[in-house]
Amino acid sequence: MSEPSSSSPRSKALPPFNAAEAGIFFFRRGHPGWLGMRYHDHGEDWVQLELPWREDLLGDPRSNVLASGPIISLMDMASGMSIWQKTTVFTPVVTLDLRVDYQRPARERASVFGRVECYRTTKSAAFVRGVAHDGDRDDPVAHVAGVFMKINYDPRQKGIANG
Repeated sequence: MSEPSSSSPRSKALPPFNAAEAGIFFFRRGHPGWLGMRYHDHGEDWVQLELPWREDLLGDPRSNVLASGPIISLMDMASGMSIWQKTTVFTPVVTLDLRVDYQRPARERASVFGRVECYRTTKSAAFVRGVAHDGDRDDPVAHVAGVFMKINYDPRQKGIANG
């Protein structure tokens, strides 16, 4: 297989997505950074992130259990990253549907891990499924299933990134 020529469309492509490297950037800023999310592990089509327990993220201060909102954010971020990991390209995705079926509350003062797999992609959609757990994937806090819209262009080329 030959390298793309400097005039081919591939020569302007973004570098292959790598969840571990992207996590360095993603979790220093914005909503994931504020929540304190951390990269944990990844494979060819899946990503696992961690949401450490923090007192200001409690649903009920009497329970010492992480609120559902930050857990949903964790699973949404892990979903997007699993899509990019599978497609190897970091392009915009939009959450169309993310179903979260809670099985039980997280354990008190426990981090929650979100492991999401992108199991299918089409030209315009990506499908994910995953588990939120607090240390044992066989005893889940929640199961998730979602559909994301793929936006198949580099936003830098459309003028979106520059305003």
